[in-house]
Amino acid sequence: MSKLTKNDLMSLEDYAKNRAEFRQQVLAHKKPRKIQLGEHATLYFENRLTMQYQIQEMLRIEKIFEEEGIMEELNAYNPLIPDGKNLKATFMIEYGDENERRDALAKMIGIEDKVWIQVNGHDKVYAIADEDLERDNEQKTSAVHFMRFEFSNDMVNDAKLGKDISMGIEHQAYTETLAPIPADSRDSLVADFV
Repeated sequence: MSKLTKNDLMSLEDYAKNRAEFRQQVLAHKKPRKIQLGEHATLYFENRLTMQYQIQEMLRIEKIFEEEGIMEELNAYNPLIPDGKNLKATFMIEYGDENERRDALAKMIGIEDKVWIQVNGHDKVYAIADEDLERDNEQKTSAVHFMRFEFSNDMVNDAKLGKDISMGIEHQAYTETLAPIPADSRDSLVADFV
């Protein structure tokens, strides 16, 4: 999947005109790419379209129109676009109550390394998390992590052939398995294997 360039982005004026329609397209695209793992953990799978939307929104909010600022946004978000043999996701731990969230995050240190995806018939692929910076410490983990899942050629080929995909978390404080993920989610994620 190719990375975004400045030419892929709309000007602030064009984006203002097209934002509502583009937003609806992106929201529909994102729906099957949101994988709930139990009550408090969610994987939001990113790709070129989701990152284009994120960049356009950042440019709009920050009113960035100069090339240097645009390049900073591209450099920040392009690493979250899959490159053909991997999937990339934002992982969120979500609790409505602040005290409950704080207690849970203190118990979930290292959870980002225990999230997995499995193509039926193959080994589990565990996340490579937070390559940009550490998001946990000795007291707690972060509520947000960025993950990359690397697949072998055989895994990619079997996924493209329609094999089921499962996902889960194996952490002493939070264990969950979704086997298999819904067909529309599987199809949307397999489209990232180009």
